[in-house]
Amino acid sequence: MSCFKFLLFIILFASQGFLFAQKRTGKLYRIDRYESIYLPLGKISFADKLIEYKVGTPPPIQKYRDSVQCLHEPNYKNYQTPNFTSLGCGGSLTVEFTDNGFMNLPGDDLYLFEVGPSKEPAKVEISQNGKDWIYAGKIAGGKSSIDLNKEGIDTETVFYFLKITDLKDLCKSKSAGADLDAIGAINSVIKLTINADVLFDVAKYDLKENAKQSLDSLAESIRQVDKATILVEGHTDSDGDEVSNMTLSENRCISVKNRLIEIFGEDSLYEFEIKPYGESKPRFPNDTEENKQQNRRVEITVLPPKDYYESLKKI
Repeated sequence: MSCFKFLLFIILFASQGFLFAQKRTGKLYRIDRYESIYLPLGKISFADKLIEYKVGTPPPIQKYRDSVQCLHEPNYKNYQTPNFTSLGCGGSLTVEFTDNGFMNLPGDDLYLFEVGPSKEPAKVEISQNGKDWIYAGKIAGGKSSIDLNKEGIDTETVFYFLKITDLKDLCKSKSAGADLDAIGAINSVIKLTINADVLFDVAKYDLKENAKQSLDSLAESIRQVDKATILVEGHTDSDGDEVSNMTLSENRCISVKNRLIEIFGEDSLYEFEIKPYGESKPRFPNDTEENKQQNRRVEITVLPPKDYYESLKKI
């Protein structure tokens, strides 16, 4: 993003009520002396668990091999301070996002805070489960953002794992291989799933009394961010006819949405959407009672706020 675009970005956000200093959620992170990157869900947007660190050959010197330095918010100061992780030539690093995930949504989806005197190219892969990997692109030189849409990745899957592998372009420095200070999700989301049987009686859409307590507890996860779009999706099993199941899932979505509005208050900065799916998106075949129970569910996705995406259209 050029300096002009960055200033325009700030002006547009300010015009829509974005006051960075007063909001806990959306946050700007410095890339270099002149540019910053904005993460709509703020500090929860970063990878926070190390899964695997394979040092390349030749390796970086020992002080640059602290693998956990790539986790959480960026804190790079200078090349002499070892608060980043070097991969070594051909090395790799696998991390997990535990309190959030990320999706292919409008604009860039990921930003890797690569630092140091030179920025080495690296391959990026992502996974939903930490086992099945999808190529997501590469970072090279000053380009450290990833747009998953360019790789044809679907827009419904929430990913939780990321692997970065150095491409052996620069292998002779003290910090051989790519140097990572942090790994952030621009399009960060929180996905929550609750079994419909916990919330509703069979074929009903009024919340059980104890279901309200379950939603109260679930709301604490949502409160990690103070401004977001909350998408409530309803799913049923295949018992009954398709039209009735669609109506049931819609009414259940409305019940959950209304309860969340009660919890957060009418003046909260959350916007709500509902999407009933009826029986059209089962997790498992509807051939056993256990599978049917898994398919009866309500999914809540906490997304970046709509006005963030409206601002992107104007840049």
